[in-house]
Amino acid sequence: MRLMQRSLGPLARRRPDRLPTNQRLPLIYRLRGERDTEGVSTDPLGRDASLAAIEALLLAADEPLPTRKLAQVAGLPDAGAARRLIKKLQALYDRDDTAFQIEELAGGFQLLTRPQYHRWLATLRRCGQEMRLSPAARETLAIIAYRQPIMRADIESIRGVHCGETLRLLMEKGMVKIAGRHESLGRPVLYATTKKFLQVFGLRSLKDLPRAEQFGT
Repeated sequence: MRLMQRSLGPLARRRPDRLPTNQRLPLIYRLRGERDTEGVSTDPLGRDASLAAIEALLLAADEPLPTRKLAQVAGLPDAGAARRLIKKLQALYDRDDTAFQIEELAGGFQLLTRPQYHRWLATLRRCGQEMRLSPAARETLAIIAYRQPIMRADIESIRGVHCGETLRLLMEKGMVKIAGRHESLGRPVLYATTKKFLQVFGLRSLKDLPRAEQFGT
């Protein structure tokens, strides 16, 4: 008895040597693969997408940026990830011997030129006006830095002279701010240093101020 061949549809009638060859993956899978490799650089001094984003933010900022802010803008999971990328970028700058460095200042990180290039930048007037303070202003600022928050009367008691005009000048330069009021009679104003003070003097925080015993007597 002759057996009837079971019909398998179009595939049963297709010759084995004409079966479909490998086809290109659907678009959704191709996009996933491209996204997984996006921004990956084989150059030891190259930047991936996240590292380049951190570098661009530091370049554009005119003041130190906290790691939390960097992570938020760059789309990173947390401040720790931003700090790790900053350390990697610092290592790249050191390895490449560039004119730039990343310094931790005033509670954040800032992209700066290395000190040895300052004289050329100053000649071209590209580094802005330097902070120039008179001896009286420097003395007043030092008192505030070490004794803050402090009342004007206490500053004048230490210096032995009136300092109203000096305080006004320091506030105009953004080095000193009003930090509240004292609980004593009349609730006098209290003065403290600003974030710009830390930035100008290259300090990460007030804990980096030189100790009194480091000064000669």
